[in-house]
Amino acid sequence: MDYKRYLITAALPYANGPVHIGHLAGCYLPADIYSRYQRARKKDVKFVCGSDEHGVPITIRAMKEGTTPQDVVDKYHAVIKDSFEGMGISFDIYSRTSNQIHHETSQAFFTKLYNDGVFEVRESEQYYDEAKDMFLADRYIVGTCPVCGNENAYGDQCEKCGSSLSPEQLINPRSALSSAVPVKRKTKHWYFPLNKYEPWLHEWIVAGKKDEWKPNVYGQCKSWIDSGLHPRAMTRDSNWGVSVPLPDAKGKVLYVWFDAPIGYISATKELTAQWSDYWCKEDTRLVHFIGKDNIVFHCIIFPAMLKAHGGFVLPDNVPANEFLNIEGEKVSTSRNWAVWVDEYIKDFPDQQDTLRYVLCANAPETKDNDFTWKDFQDRTNNELVSVFGNFVNRTFVLMHKLCGGRVPPVHNGLLTDADKAMADEIVLARQKIENCLDNYKFRDGLYEVIDLARKGNKYLQDNAPWSLSKTPELQVENQKRIDICLHVCLQLTANLAIYVNPFMPFTSAKMIRMMKVVERMLEWENGGRMDLLKVNYPLRAPELLFRKIEDTEVAAQVEKLKNNLKNASQVKMENNTPSPESTTAPAPAEAPAKKAEISIDDFSKMDLRVGTILKAEKVEKADKLLKLELDMGDETRTVVSGIALHFKPEEIIGKQVTVVANLAPRKMKGIESRGMILMAQNPDGRLIFVSPLDMAAPGSEVR
Repeated sequence: MDYKRYLITAALPYANGPVHIGHLAGCYLPADIYSRYQRARKKDVKFVCGSDEHGVPITIRAMKEGTTPQDVVDKYHAVIKDSFEGMGISFDIYSRTSNQIHHETSQAFFTKLYNDGVFEVRESEQYYDEAKDMFLADRYIVGTCPVCGNENAYGDQCEKCGSSLSPEQLINPRSALSSAVPVKRKTKHWYFPLNKYEPWLHEWIVAGKKDEWKPNVYGQCKSWIDSGLHPRAMTRDSNWGVSVPLPDAKGKVLYVWFDAPIGYISATKELTAQWSDYWCKEDTRLVHFIGKDNIVFHCIIFPAMLKAHGGFVLPDNVPANEFLNIEGEKVSTSRNWAVWVDEYIKDFPDQQDTLRYVLCANAPETKDNDFTWKDFQDRTNNELVSVFGNFVNRTFVLMHKLCGGRVPPVHNGLLTDADKAMADEIVLARQKIENCLDNYKFRDGLYEVIDLARKGNKYLQDNAPWSLSKTPELQVENQKRIDICLHVCLQLTANLAIYVNPFMPFTSAKMIRMMKVVERMLEWENGGRMDLLKVNYPLRAPELLFRKIEDTEVAAQVEKLKNNLKNASQVKMENNTPSPESTTAPAPAEAPAKKAEISIDDFSKMDLRVGTILKAEKVEKADKLLKLELDMGDETRTVVSGIALHFKPEEIIGKQVTVVANLAPRKMKGIESRGMILMAQNPDGRLIFVSPLDMAAPGSEVR
């Protein structure tokens, strides 16, 4: 379809802290690259985002800082907005969900569904703090972890051993607000009947998006749909958020994942009076850029909400990246194990494109990737400085030295096969980059840009115009050869400025300033042309595009990470004031005894297969057991696994696991279990799935 408009969104970050480079790599940088590319193609683009300022994380941060939720969101909204601007993320608007227009838009959306009879009203029991006279979210409940004994575990997770928990599993639960013992009370909420939209979602996603969406996105959606969808509460008991617009809903707000995606709509309303053109006309391409943890909300829940409301376009694509680790460990904001964007900008002024380049070149597009400061240094010095920057600098230096600082003539009749081949490479590079960006393969697209610069370096080295200037007896003929070579290199430089602009806009701006051309030259249709710089046009002296990263800078950043981790641990101890017993780290588990050697024949008897978890539920009267239904490719199997203390059933739906498929069946609590899930156990006792790095077809053999 020939789309007239592009509505591009990036996931709304929580305004409960700064953004880190994992956020950039996950969705904001890819979204910016795509938006800049479409603008260069002269498309009608609206790139919208904003701070998500409601939900439990905001109120938790307010408690920690001894302030109000409004003060928290005001503080971090400004920090996040400045960070994005500093990194060149080119939003057309960066709004916030505390704005009045967002409250009105969200309430109107809810009211439309309510009036249409979409919601189901249900009562349930939830924990209540009688001292504070309020219902408690999971994070407001603390107690003793049943896995490691930490006395300050939260109701959703123990941050000491990493176990996923529920409030019911905590020993001696208490309110984090008042230390009172919580009680169960009935509360009423409005549920969105997601199950009723399951057939439509199956047709739209499973039948319609298989070849369009990334495998990780499609696979997770299919697993959710195949396992059966259920009604979800769209309201919460809280005094912070968008008030439910009903007379009998005092003290209730909209569920943050109901109002947050509507933030894309309200931000567009704030941006333009023609907002409905971008949200309601079918010739609009809506693209959501997100991280993998937001797939279900953007691909299943929000589209179902839009379908129920009616009149809105649906997302054409939802390119979701995996996670970016730091120095071999998962990012942890609570442990301060992160590279914060605002701090990077202070530590590396005028080096925004360096980080943009490294994050894109190492983007976690198909699997979790790792950021290290050594890799940051190596990519900067060996690729940006030595390849891209080196080519541009050498071309300008030689042009000033051998051609009087002006674009030399081309002497068409004297072009060699190498000259023509270089011109062909410039045209071919545009086609390759377009194909990558149209298919959301930004890492591959950036590689093509750098590879073109690499080919330019080889062309320049093979022609060696500096050596031709040393033979005066052939001065006229040699000067023509020098002119042609540097003319080709200068046209290549102009094309590189066009191709690199979506990825590294600050670098592109430097290049057009050196070439004394207007920004209009960066329009995508100019890519591949060999007449972008006019003959005899004077160019400015070269300026270095990048600088090398020194060993001392890398060492300082690694040390900073370690100190942040140490300080965060100390602050947590002081704030939690745990008992002496809980300040002691759990004793490392003894290394498991090595088992007797086996032969390859013994190993070959095991049939290891990849399975995808379709359903998970607790086994009655068995605290440690989960009943799992696994997609094994050619069949669905039931496996009973003793992992209930480590994982909530709803958290592992769609997870891929390694299964011993030929294990003899056995009955556990009356359920026949046909197989065993392979798990790894950390020294702290935490279990980890043994899973394939990339999405594999269910039933694939593990060798």
